[in-house]
Amino acid sequence: MEIWPCGNPNPIKGSDICPGRGVLSTLNVCGMAAVWQQVLAVDARYNAYRTPTFPQFRTQYIRRRSQLLRENAKCGFEPGLRRRYVRLRSQLLGLRYGPLSEQSSFRASSVRSSRTTLDRMEDFEEDPRAQGARGHRRSVSRGSYQLQAQMNRAVYDERPSGALVPTSVAEASRAMAGDTTLSENYAFAGMHHIFDQHVDAAVPRLQFANDDKHLLACCSLDSTLSIMTLFSSPPSVKVILKGHAGPVTDFAWSLSNDVIVSTSKDGTLRIWNTGDGRCIREVRDPEASELLCCTFQPMNNNLTVVGNSKHLLQVVNISTGKKVKGGSSKLTGRVLSMSFDAPGRILWAGDDRGSIFSFLFDMATGKLTKAKRLVVSEGSSICSISARSWISREARDPSLLINACVNKLLLYRVVDNEGTLQLKTSFPIKHGSQPLHSIFCPLMSFRQGACVVTGSEDACVYFFDVERNTKAIVNKLQGHGGPVLDVSFNCDESLLASADSTGMVIIWRREQK
Repeated sequence: MEIWPCGNPNPIKGSDICPGRGVLSTLNVCGMAAVWQQVLAVDARYNAYRTPTFPQFRTQYIRRRSQLLRENAKCGFEPGLRRRYVRLRSQLLGLRYGPLSEQSSFRASSVRSSRTTLDRMEDFEEDPRAQGARGHRRSVSRGSYQLQAQMNRAVYDERPSGALVPTSVAEASRAMAGDTTLSENYAFAGMHHIFDQHVDAAVPRLQFANDDKHLLACCSLDSTLSIMTLFSSPPSVKVILKGHAGPVTDFAWSLSNDVIVSTSKDGTLRIWNTGDGRCIREVRDPEASELLCCTFQPMNNNLTVVGNSKHLLQVVNISTGKKVKGGSSKLTGRVLSMSFDAPGRILWAGDDRGSIFSFLFDMATGKLTKAKRLVVSEGSSICSISARSWISREARDPSLLINACVNKLLLYRVVDNEGTLQLKTSFPIKHGSQPLHSIFCPLMSFRQGACVVTGSEDACVYFFDVERNTKAIVNKLQGHGGPVLDVSFNCDESLLASADSTGMVIIWRREQK
């Protein structure tokens, strides 16, 4: 049995229902998850004060805490009792470690997923009016992007160019990183494994599963997708997803990793069961246009946004296979890339005419409202967009990482709550025509410095420190036989995957110190 409530980001399976509680209790899982996320946020805020000389223990503690809270949230308990638990735990931690200087600035924080990066921590509003019209919980930031940008600019005026805004816990963050340099943190060199099941056909996208160290997927222009496991020795291909009749252009994991959606030039969106590789549903584009990119709505994985070759952006409900009324909009060119901010309120989409559009997303209805447009470079394809709320643990600085066929990797600052962008810095790479992609490093909030990784047409993988004005290259990986199209970290950054235009996928292992 599967239940797909409108407000739940993932399908709820019958196996998740607690014995004796039934379906109605299961429908409260979303609300209970929000309470447990607040518990995790309280622990995370005090984590910097635990065992100051043993940062490894703090990381292990918060990960284990996240795992236990997630398991308990499935069984649903009386919400009022759990809210009282949050308050009591906050008081006890305050007595043990002392009050936090920023505690009065917000009432409760939430971590959207179990990852401990803290870059996606958002303020949760207790007011029931913050809930969506259909009962799902929305993450509501108490401070807008605009206010944060004004505060950042005020401090930037007094700091060196490119420096980040410090916070009261900056020193604790450095201690958690063990005072290692960024080069040491991202010293990837040894090849762990090479996959070549898609040889002779480009692999345009690859991505590790959410909060997983060993599960990796990629799509290929040979019309298939692969799910690989790195846990076995040697690593192996777990399953091949077959069904598309044309090149597969993009895919995305659901938050629970039990579903993958994929787009293809055959004009179809397919939903796959990642366990056995079955195609659960096929959704055809009404205009039979090529589908070029897709992404899940981060707070409601029943909704997927799809971009096509006829300039159209469309929200699709994957549980029904139907398009959402009011959830479509036109761009100036073929839609090549898109990304949500962490709360899912703003969507950015890029086209092959060099434009990036921002859209406001209505959580209750799935409606898209066009907000802003930025022309990066007329006629240059926007191949990749990656959004991040925190550039590093030192400062909340909402940013977008862009690949745009201008021989540069571009980093933009989000300056208001409508998604307006302002160029912050750029890094030289070879990029003139291939669909290259880049990412933020997932654990940068626990590291000293801030790092981004990108593919390049010179067959190399580049690591850049966004805080440096000169000599920003932190690491450079060589080994591919063609342009590197995509890169992906696993959840703890112990492995990095990269894919190229020849169909080769390389798994890189972090150097052990």
